[in-house]
Amino acid sequence: MTNLVMEFPVSAQAALGMTAAALVMVLTPGPNMMYLASRSVGQGRRAGLVSLAGTAVGFVIYMLMANFGLAIVFVAVPWLFIGFKAAGVVYVAWMSWQALRRGGAGVFELSDPVGDSDSRLFRMGLVTNLLNPKVAIMYLTLIPQFIDPALGSHVVQGVTLGLLQIGVSVTVNAFIVIGAGAIASFLTGRPGWTVWQRRITGALLGVVAILLARDVPAGARV
Repeated sequence: MTNLVMEFPVSAQAALGMTAAALVMVLTPGPNMMYLASRSVGQGRRAGLVSLAGTAVGFVIYMLMANFGLAIVFVAVPWLFIGFKAAGVVYVAWMSWQALRRGGAGVFELSDPVGDSDSRLFRMGLVTNLLNPKVAIMYLTLIPQFIDPALGSHVVQGVTLGLLQIGVSVTVNAFIVIGAGAIASFLTGRPGWTVWQRRITGALLGVVAILLARDVPAGARV
């Protein structure tokens, strides 16, 4: 009897690691979160969800470009695999430091934006994501941390891990969009909550950086 069960292209450890890293990173305040929250607070949940669709397409574009490009680079110059992984550790550590030292207004302390059509909201969500340097750097530095050359194609593993990240990001951001109005009301007059949000996020990113640093010496084998 033909075995119809297909083997998952990445290890369970890599899938869980990528999911955890994606969860921490999507909870880190940045341009996407601020844009989606502002649209939801200012124009309602529909506007936020349409904008989220645009950011999701931006994730897919970056993910495909990064994975197909990286596969060629890793085959031609395997030692770059270690370099990308090291850069990923530095990047996550930098994000941890930025979150811990960050000051200013909270993500949900926002003014109402001007109303826009669905097509414009989608385009602005897409552009906001494509112009977000954190997204490009994330795919170029974070995904290689979880690729195991022994499991086969870098492309297949990279796309699988990228889709996991996109799924986590879209799900979390959808909850943020839906709850943005209530969150904004709750945080009004409670600056201490915003401070602790940054501290917890920074600490978690620091832990991720330490865990990733242990695997940096393992290079790519073709």
